[in-house]
Amino acid sequence: MNVELITRDDLERFKKELLEEIRRFQMFPLKRGEEQRSWLKSYEVRKLLGISAGTLQNLRVNGTLPYSKIGGLMYYRYEDIQKLMDGVSSI
Repeated sequence: MNVELITRDDLERFKKELLEEIRRFQMFPLKRGEEQRSWLKSYEVRKLLGISAGTLQNLRVNGTLPYSKIGGLMYYRYEDIQKLMDGVSSI
């Protein structure tokens, strides 16, 4: 049985490569003549980042991704999502 150890450096390198791929393919392209909205709903954020509802909830709970709740809906600033993807820790 082969055992491979994954180091923290390996994970950091993978994270950087993955974020570069996401940026390169621009997972949420704008339609012709459409401007980027400044606030996105939860389902749009999940689609943009390719994450589950549980992962998005974890980002909210631990303060990684700020949000605003209006009625029963959560809204996220597009700028905060960009910062999260760029790896900026001070959102």
